[in-house]
Amino acid sequence: MGRSFEVAVGTEVFGRRSLALGLGSKTKVPRPKSQDLRHSFKLMPNFSFPTRDYHPAVVERTSTPKKRRKSSIPHVKLPKDKNNLDVQIEDRIVKLTNLSKPFWPKLHVTKRDLIQYYLDVAHVLLPHVTDRAMVMKRYPNGAAGEFFFMKRAPSPRPDWIEICNIEHESGNIINFPMIQDVAALMWVINLGCIDLNQWYARCDDVDRPDYLHFDLDPVPNATFQKVCEAALFLKLALDALKIPSFAKTTGSKGIHIYIPIKRGPTQKQVWTFAKEFAYAVASQSPKLLTAVYQVSKRPKGRVLVDYNQNAWGRTLASVYSVRPSKLPTVSTPVSWKELERGITMEDFRIDNVPARVRKLGDLWKPLYEAKGRFRLEAYL
Repeated sequence: MGRSFEVAVGTEVFGRRSLALGLGSKTKVPRPKSQDLRHSFKLMPNFSFPTRDYHPAVVERTSTPKKRRKSSIPHVKLPKDKNNLDVQIEDRIVKLTNLSKPFWPKLHVTKRDLIQYYLDVAHVLLPHVTDRAMVMKRYPNGAAGEFFFMKRAPSPRPDWIEICNIEHESGNIINFPMIQDVAALMWVINLGCIDLNQWYARCDDVDRPDYLHFDLDPVPNATFQKVCEAALFLKLALDALKIPSFAKTTGSKGIHIYIPIKRGPTQKQVWTFAKEFAYAVASQSPKLLTAVYQVSKRPKGRVLVDYNQNAWGRTLASVYSVRPSKLPTVSTPVSWKELERGITMEDFRIDNVPARVRKLGDLWKPLYEAKGRFRLEAYL
């Protein structure tokens, strides 16, 4: 039997007057009911079992790994007159092919431009994806072409690509590649991967994630402006529980909200909390939000608080990932003040995000730092 508890979200936060935003002259974050709002959660009891017994995972290194030099990630500039190129990174050689292939033909954006973007942001991207299994989503003919998912690392491959072997419930062991350095990053993107989709948990314990998240996705007839309102509403609710939160654009249609947690709860426990929180917060603003997962039953014009992507084995596009949209938009960290002022998805692209990073640094650094992580056990 799961134990229950209550979370009070009262007038201290939700009794405030509506916050005026820069999203439009008449746009405001919806004002929740003024009285204390309470919602009972029924969550799983705490478990202390070793989760490796359920989904064992082993890191495979076929060559002697070098110490990572996080402060000295090499900057590589690709020549524009080469279609095929061997790039040497220390003792590793990465073969890049078909660099002149158009990936966004109408915009004259090539595979070379895509790889160069990732090289330009590698110093802020790599800490978010290292030590995690990577699901490859390959677009061999560019953003508008057909794609296919690939979980197993292709063979042959360089002997310095590290592998995360994960045993699934079926008994199958999947050998996922991991992006541990700039060379591995170039190798993966050269395969035609436009965005990066890493696991939420590190390979040393694939059942215990480092964060939970909410994917705010517009239901038909809902605008991106409404998604921004929804993100700010969720922040108020999370603030009421003293839970830190960070936002990024999805690069597609929505906003991702991530919460750095102290590793401990299982992926199932994280998913359960996310589900209960999603329904609780949606009940406080039913004209703005919905947590209904069945597509046919979702009310139109709302923003879906998608909790289900927290399930084991699911992935979302990583921070700083380019997305296969009409424009080469980027899933970019944004501040809450930027959301209040108003943004558009098209504000963040491969041609301007590197400059933004040079100016602002990594706004999502707290997602991988040891300090400041929330102990979710308080609500389990």
